[in-house]
Amino acid sequence: MIRNVTSPFTTKTLSFLRALKRNNRREWFQPRKEEYETHVRAPMVALLERLAIDMRTFAPELIADPKVSLFRVYRDTRFSSDKTPYKTHVAARFPLRGVPKGEGAGLYFEIAPGWVWMGGGMYMPTTADLHDIRAQIVATHPHGLHRVVTAATFKGAVGELTGDRLTRVPLGYRKDHPAVHYLQFKQFLGSCEYEASLATSPHFYPALLKVFKSVAPLVQFLNAAIEPRLKQTPAAFIEPAPRAAGRPASARPPRFREADRFSAL
Repeated sequence: MIRNVTSPFTTKTLSFLRALKRNNRREWFQPRKEEYETHVRAPMVALLERLAIDMRTFAPELIADPKVSLFRVYRDTRFSSDKTPYKTHVAARFPLRGVPKGEGAGLYFEIAPGWVWMGGGMYMPTTADLHDIRAQIVATHPHGLHRVVTAATFKGAVGELTGDRLTRVPLGYRKDHPAVHYLQFKQFLGSCEYEASLATSPHFYPALLKVFKSVAPLVQFLNAAIEPRLKQTPAAFIEPAPRAAGRPASARPPRFREADRFSAL
């Protein structure tokens, strides 16, 4: 059992994010950047360094390094009608090591003024991803994806597999295929959303680990389906190898929620 531990986030973390949401302007943020670094970014880096150690026991193939995992506070507004310059949540992703940047399934969490969201999977699989994942579903059913998402640990932590689904059976598959329910998924997600106050609670880190450990088998199933193809593709960015035990780790995410939150993926 994971014991309650002190969260690195405080009420000042949430207060800053709420104030930023009300005052999302450069002239407000710049004089308060030190507050952001102290109350938002620094606690997130500390959390990622701890996760880098704990995730070795259940998801060693995923990167937990602040240089890779931690999202920047600055929004990319080039193609958005919303020109507010800053993100009003703090978030981190944990992607698959050794594949092109932005590819593969992974874990993710965010802390916002009104919620804490944690989970993982694939938010925007490509056509090639879906082809590989569906082939894997068929080849392993009922001992593959079905077993993963009906396991007591998965159901107890996040409930059920979620994500957009096709209204019809994908082309090339029988309507009466025993795995048809899973073949219709276009997204593959397992997640939980909590009140923002969880972030400052001693229950926060145990809850995060519980969700990550429960969703990791889903992430691993998806990556097992697509990784052979991805590793044949020249990588635009190869993430660093894990640091030795005891050395500080750093952090950057996969693809799962609303487009604005995952715009950098």
